[in-house]
Amino acid sequence: MTLFTETEFQQRCMILLAAMIIDAIWGEPDWLWRHMPHPVVLFGRLIDKTSQRGNQRRFSGRQRRLNGIIAMALSGGIALLAGYMLGLLGPVVEVIYLAILLAGHSLHQHVKAVAVALARNLDAARRAIGMIVGRRTTRMSAAEICRAAIETDAENLSDGVVAPALWFLIFGLPGLFLYKMINTADSMIGYKNARFYAFGWAAAKCDDVLNFLPARLTGGLIALASIGAGGGVAAAIKTMLADAPKHASPNAGWPEAAMAGGLGIWLAGPRTYGNRMVIADRFNAAGRDARIADIAAGLRVAQKAQIILAALLLIAGWPAMQAIAAHFKQLVS
Repeated sequence: MTLFTETEFQQRCMILLAAMIIDAIWGEPDWLWRHMPHPVVLFGRLIDKTSQRGNQRRFSGRQRRLNGIIAMALSGGIALLAGYMLGLLGPVVEVIYLAILLAGHSLHQHVKAVAVALARNLDAARRAIGMIVGRRTTRMSAAEICRAAIETDAENLSDGVVAPALWFLIFGLPGLFLYKMINTADSMIGYKNARFYAFGWAAAKCDDVLNFLPARLTGGLIALASIGAGGGVAAAIKTMLADAPKHASPNAGWPEAAMAGGLGIWLAGPRTYGNRMVIADRFNAAGRDARIADIAAGLRVAQKAQIILAALLLIAGWPAMQAIAAHFKQLVS
């Protein structure tokens, strides 16, 4: 028994390629989300409801963890069912939802905004970086802001583009919806603090599992895309293999370490969350400090990584493209 036929996989490659092109050109239709909720917002509302019910103080830690497991099973089941039902509507609907749920364009714009703000003044840059990271930004130096922006660019290339793409290729729209549900849950409740440590355990573990392959694939894409960058392909691969396991997350270190080596700068290291200082190893410790130009360089690497992915999709899906072209030729002849 197979998850998909060769023809289905080729068709998914072309659907994904179309969605990536749409996202790259137009990005998120903000005007639409002013009139209706974004799918991720709906996911978030469901997760919040489960948290309100299952993460109450009256429950023991063991019960909260069990409640969290049940919440992820229910939320995941709903995501799979929704994806399956919408997938029955055909490839046009799949392209639309993929284009909505891929975050390449949005990520580029948010990271670019940090560089633009930093070119004006430090306070503006601190506000801009505060929109995309969870760490304390009020006292960040210019170099810290640059590192945070580049790290976000690398990590979210995995979370926002490669992982959704991979799970769509394997399981279709149900896989895409399941991934986005779990990833949204992790961003909301997957924290190791007193409030969510037990209830959010399942969300965090599921997110780790679903991002295991995408993170490593993203690291490889970043390494390949580092040709012509400050560090280059070899340095990106070497740093990724040496430093990625040092990250507290089993996945985030792979794209970040590859980006550090590829750009020839050091990333990671100590950072502050609220009033808590987190001590962490540097990636590519021998690299130079990050500068504002490195944000633009990191964005170019991320764009090239997506182009490489698109090229692979085109190669894999080319037979499906030929079949579509032949069918269209028959219709018009």
